[in-house]
Amino acid sequence: MANTSPASFWTQANALLRKNLTYQRKHIWTNVRLILVPLFLCLILLAIQKVLDALMKSVSEMSNNCESNASLLGSICPIPNPPMLPPMLQIPENGLRSVKADFFPYRDLPDKSCRETGLCPVTILVTGDKLSLGKALSANILSTSFVVNSSDLLPTLAYNVLGSTIGAGKDNYEDPGTAFPIYSIQPSCSKDSTWPLSIGGRKTEVTCVQGLCLWRNNSVEVNDELFNGSRRGNPAGMTNEVAAAYDLMSTDRKNFNVTIWYNSSYKDNESDGRAKLLRVPRSINLISNAYLKFLKGLGTKILFEFVKEVPKQVTKNTQDIASLLGPLFFTWVILLLFPVILTSLVYEKQERLRIIMKMHGLGDGPYWMISYAYFLTISMLYVASLVGFGSAIGLKYFRLNDYSIQFVFYFIYLNLQISIAFLLSSIFSKVKTVTVVAYILVYGTGLLGNFLFQPLLENQSASEELIICLELYPGFSLYRGLYEFSQYASRGNGMTWQDLNDSRMGEVFCIMSVEWFLALIVAYYIDQVFSSGKSPFFFLVNPFKKPSSLPRKPTVQRLDSKKVFIDMEKPDVTQEREKVQKLRNEGSTGHAILCDNLKKVYPSRDGNPPKMAVRGLYLSVPSGECFGMLGPNGAGKTSFISMMTGLLRPSSGTSLVQGLDICKDMNKVYTSMGVCPQHDLLWETLTAREHLLFYGRLKNIKGSDLTHVYICTLTP
Repeated sequence: MANTSPASFWTQANALLRKNLTYQRKHIWTNVRLILVPLFLCLILLAIQKVLDALMKSVSEMSNNCESNASLLGSICPIPNPPMLPPMLQIPENGLRSVKADFFPYRDLPDKSCRETGLCPVTILVTGDKLSLGKALSANILSTSFVVNSSDLLPTLAYNVLGSTIGAGKDNYEDPGTAFPIYSIQPSCSKDSTWPLSIGGRKTEVTCVQGLCLWRNNSVEVNDELFNGSRRGNPAGMTNEVAAAYDLMSTDRKNFNVTIWYNSSYKDNESDGRAKLLRVPRSINLISNAYLKFLKGLGTKILFEFVKEVPKQVTKNTQDIASLLGPLFFTWVILLLFPVILTSLVYEKQERLRIIMKMHGLGDGPYWMISYAYFLTISMLYVASLVGFGSAIGLKYFRLNDYSIQFVFYFIYLNLQISIAFLLSSIFSKVKTVTVVAYILVYGTGLLGNFLFQPLLENQSASEELIICLELYPGFSLYRGLYEFSQYASRGNGMTWQDLNDSRMGEVFCIMSVEWFLALIVAYYIDQVFSSGKSPFFFLVNPFKKPSSLPRKPTVQRLDSKKVFIDMEKPDVTQEREKVQKLRNEGSTGHAILCDNLKKVYPSRDGNPPKMAVRGLYLSVPSGECFGMLGPNGAGKTSFISMMTGLLRPSSGTSLVQGLDICKDMNKVYTSMGVCPQHDLLWETLTAREHLLFYGRLKNIKGSDLTHVYICTLTP
C-alpha cells in the first residue's frame, strides 16, 4: 500500500531535486556552454591586450629617439630633468572679471564698460575680524613694478606677481600658461605696459593688469559674492569672477590664521583632481608674504622661485586592458546571468508547470529552496570560471585583488541577483516580455554605470549621499565593486582586507546584503498574494481562527417600502445545505468532499463592482461516488476547482476533503488529491516514467511502492 501521509518538506525537496537533476542532465551541454562563456570573453580581452602590447612596442621603439618625436614628451619619453616654471596665480579672462552689477550691492567694483576696453582689473577679496590688519595686508599683496634680470630669471620673476588666464594641465612637465601671454598683476598699470620674456627657450609676452584688493565685512559676504558671480549662481548669465579671496579670521601679530578661496573650475581634465591645485601654491605664497612684510617690513620676503614636476622614467608598458575596461565589461559579463535565471522562472509560470507541481503537493518552501540552490550553484560556477580563466591567462584584474574579497563580493551580489529575479518573476507572466526587460536592464546598467555613475565616483566634489542613493540600485552596487577592483589592480598592488574601508567596499557589502534579504521577503510576499491568491494581509490572519460555516441567510428584497423575506433557494439546494450542516455537526468523515457555504468574490476592478464567482456553495460527495459538475460559462466551475486545489483562497466558508480543511490543511489535502488540467503541463524532455516518478514522490510514495505504482499505472 502507498503511504497516505503528507510528504514532508525534505521529501518534496528531494522529489524536485531529482526531477531538476534529470532535466539538467538532458541539457548538460547548455549549462556547459553557459559556464564556458567567461572563457570566451576572457580570450577576447587577452586578444585586445596582445594587440595593444604590440602597438606599445612599436611606440616604444620610436621613443628611443625622443628628440625627433617631441609629441611623445610626457607620455613615452623619460624626463629626468623637468623644467622649472614660474609659479602663477589663476586669473579670470577680461570678459569674466568682477564688475558692478544689479545683483551686487558693492560700489567699489569697476564699471562694466572695462570689458569693452579690455582693462578690467583682477579682483582679490579680503575679510577677517580686524579691519586695520586686513587693509595693511591688502596693501602688501601685490608688487608695484615688473623687474626682470634675464641672467637670473626665475628668482627675479619670483618678486613679481604673475598670473595666467589659461588653466593648468594635469602635471607641470609643461605649463600651458607659458605658451600664452602672462600677466603681471600690479596696483596700477601705465599705458601699453608689456615686456618680452623668454622662458625655457619659449618666447612669450608679459602684460600688466591692474590688481584690486577689496575688503568685505565678513565671510558670508565673500561667499555670496563668489557664488553670485559664478556661472551657477547667477541666473542672468553674467559672470563676475575673482582671482582669490582670503579670510584672515583671528589673525594678529602673534597668530596667522587664514582661509583661502580659489577657483577650482580651471582644469583640463575633469577627472584629474591635481589640475585645480597647481595654481594654489602661488595664492598661499601671496598672503604669507603679505603677512611677513607686515611683521618685518617690505624688504622681507619668502622667495617662491619655481614649480617643478618630479622626474619621469620612460613609459614601457600599456595599462592592463582588464583594469581599464573592467567595470563596464565585467558588469555585462556578470549581468548576463540575470536573463537566464529570470526567463527560467517565468517559463515555469507561463507554461503553468509550477501550478501543476503545486496541485500535486509541492509546497512553496521546497520549490524556492531547490530552485534558489540550483541558480546559486550555476551562478557560482559561472563566476568561478570567470575568475579562474581570467587568472590563468594573466589578467591582473583577478590576480592582484585578494581572492577572498572577490569571493565575498560575488557571493553576496549573486544572491542579490537571484532574489531580484524571483521578485520580478512574481510580476511578469510572459517569457518574451521579461526577456526584453532583462536585456534592457543588463545593457542599460552597464552604459549608465560607465557614463553616469563612474564620473560621479571620480568627481571629488560629488555628494557621498548621492552616490549611496545610486548604489541602492543593485546594478550600480555591482559596478561600484568592479570599479574599485579595477582601480586597485591598475595601481599594481590590488585590494586587500585592509583596504575595505578606504575603497568603500564595506559600504557596498552592507547595501547588497540588506537588499538581498529584503528582495527575498518582498518576492515571497508578492508570490503568495498574486500566485497563491492569498489576501494582502495574509500574515495578519489568526491561524487558530476557525472558518465561518454559518447557514445562508434568506435573501431580503424591498417591495413597496416593506421588508419581505423571500427564500430564493430551490428545494434540492435547501436539502443539500441542511445535509452538509448536519454532517458538520455530527463530524462524519464518510464523505470525500464537504463544501460548507463556500464563496469566492473577486475584488472590483476598473470601476466595475465586485464579482461573485461562487455564491455560497453547499456540497456533499460520499466516498466512492463519481461526481460531475456542469454549468454554463461564468458559473464558477473553475473558481470552485481552484479553491479545492489550493490555487485560490475562499472569500468565506470552507471545504473538507477526507475530513481535512482546505483553509488549514492544504498540504495534507494534496496527498489524497489528483488533478488533471485541461492542457498537458509537461516538461518537454522528461519521459513519462520520469514524470510519474516525480509526482509519485510528491505524493510521499517511496521505495518499492513507487516502482509498483509506476508499473500498475502503465499496465492496461
